[in-house]
Amino acid sequence: MHAPDDLSRPRLATLLRTMPKAELHVHIEGTLEPELIFALARRNGVTLPHPDVESLRRAYAFQDLQSFLDIYYAGAGVLLREEDFYDMAMAYLRRAAADNVVHAEIFFDPQTHTMRGVEFGTVIQGLARARHDARQALGISSELIMCFLRHLPEESAFETLAAALPYREHILGVGLDSGEVGNPPEKFANVFRRCRELGWHAVAHAGEEGPPQYIWNALYELKAERIDHGVRCLDDPRLVAYLAEHRIPLTVCPLSNVMLKVYPSMAQHTVAELLEAGLCVTVNSDDPAYFGGYVNENLVACFEALPGLGVREARQLALNSFEASFAPEGDKEAWRRRLDGVFGATENAG
Repeated sequence: MHAPDDLSRPRLATLLRTMPKAELHVHIEGTLEPELIFALARRNGVTLPHPDVESLRRAYAFQDLQSFLDIYYAGAGVLLREEDFYDMAMAYLRRAAADNVVHAEIFFDPQTHTMRGVEFGTVIQGLARARHDARQALGISSELIMCFLRHLPEESAFETLAAALPYREHILGVGLDSGEVGNPPEKFANVFRRCRELGWHAVAHAGEEGPPQYIWNALYELKAERIDHGVRCLDDPRLVAYLAEHRIPLTVCPLSNVMLKVYPSMAQHTVAELLEAGLCVTVNSDDPAYFGGYVNENLVACFEALPGLGVREARQLALNSFEASFAPEGDKEAWRRRLDGVFGATENAG
């Protein structure tokens, strides 16, 4: 990897914040800030297990993925009406636009809501309305990726697929999330096959806590076009070479990885190593309300902790985010021109 360019850390942080970027790994339910959780709980008459915002924040001391999911699913319990989903999505899209995110491909977990008696249409209509309004008011484009919860049986995923079909025009693709260990990708091979027949894109969480074999299985059994997380690929050099050769993107979430003990600290994160291996790495926020930061905080944290990252790597990460998106090529080219403008201004400023 190139040595970092001659740019002070504060100026580099400013560049990271101002450069246009796409976010490809964010769970909309994971953007539910404690303040909004309590506001929605009051609006809907829901009693929460924590008395106030600060006590809820103190509970965000996760030991692993499952300890996070327990709180994550409890927080989603305040989402009952279309307006709740709209408010949650608009809050994220405002924050993303302020971070100079030009395009977001947003995960949503319908089973988290339908199993509580919330209709699929209530979820998707609230999210779709927010996407439309954010495009008009903020200029940010967005898409929805419907995720299946991997700790549930494939039969439940097929039921969710049936519920989604009347709203298929709002859905860009399907994904796979929730507890990874013990729930390999091939468990969902049949439902993913059906979704591909419907013309949807396919992505999958793999190689966060699970082994490299889960990444291979996501590629071969699910025909995943992107791997969400994927950091464990470094345990398998043959897999790294395959991912690099085929430009299969990895949507990496650094703050999440540290919060969930995938890495003991940001200084030990492997995002620089993944870039150096020639992989199409992107930096994303995952569940920013729970993990301490949105996409800009993730970028700045990486570049502050990892001395091998500089201006070249910043630009590459932004370019990777456009390349890895499912957006039209014309949009990607427009974003690349905007990126060139930001980096050109930096070079001219000396």
